Amino acid sequence: MMLVALVAACGGSKSEKETAAPELSTAQLASIGKTLVDNSDCKTCHHPTNRIIGPSHTEVAQKYEFNDENIKMLAARIIQGGSGVWGELPMTPHPDLSQDDAEKMAIYVLSLDGEERKK
Repeated sequence: MMLVALVAACGGSKSEKETAAPELSTAQLASIGKTLVDNSDCKTCHHPTNRIIGPSHTEVAQKYEFNDENIKMLAARIIQGGSGVWGELPMTPHPDLSQDDAEKMAIYVLSLDGEERKK
């Protein structure tokens, strides 16, 4: 820590490798996503294994391959809402969620069928 302060004080800078936060594992991201889902209004319409108003989260995981493209697509649906994929009832938008948090939520949902994440 002292070395970093000394380097910065002397006009040097830390490399990106030194300043970048460690990358979280998919399991860690899914755990954060579960917490976000549990603390949201998602449970009003979705359950991990049972269909309520919308599909169960496991049904969503079974429908979509666990990859970055689908993580981003589902995150966008979480934020923007949507309709027509699972029936006529629209999913309420969640515009106050950040893209990063919505992606963690999508990672959690996509992990529920046991499929490994494809990079």
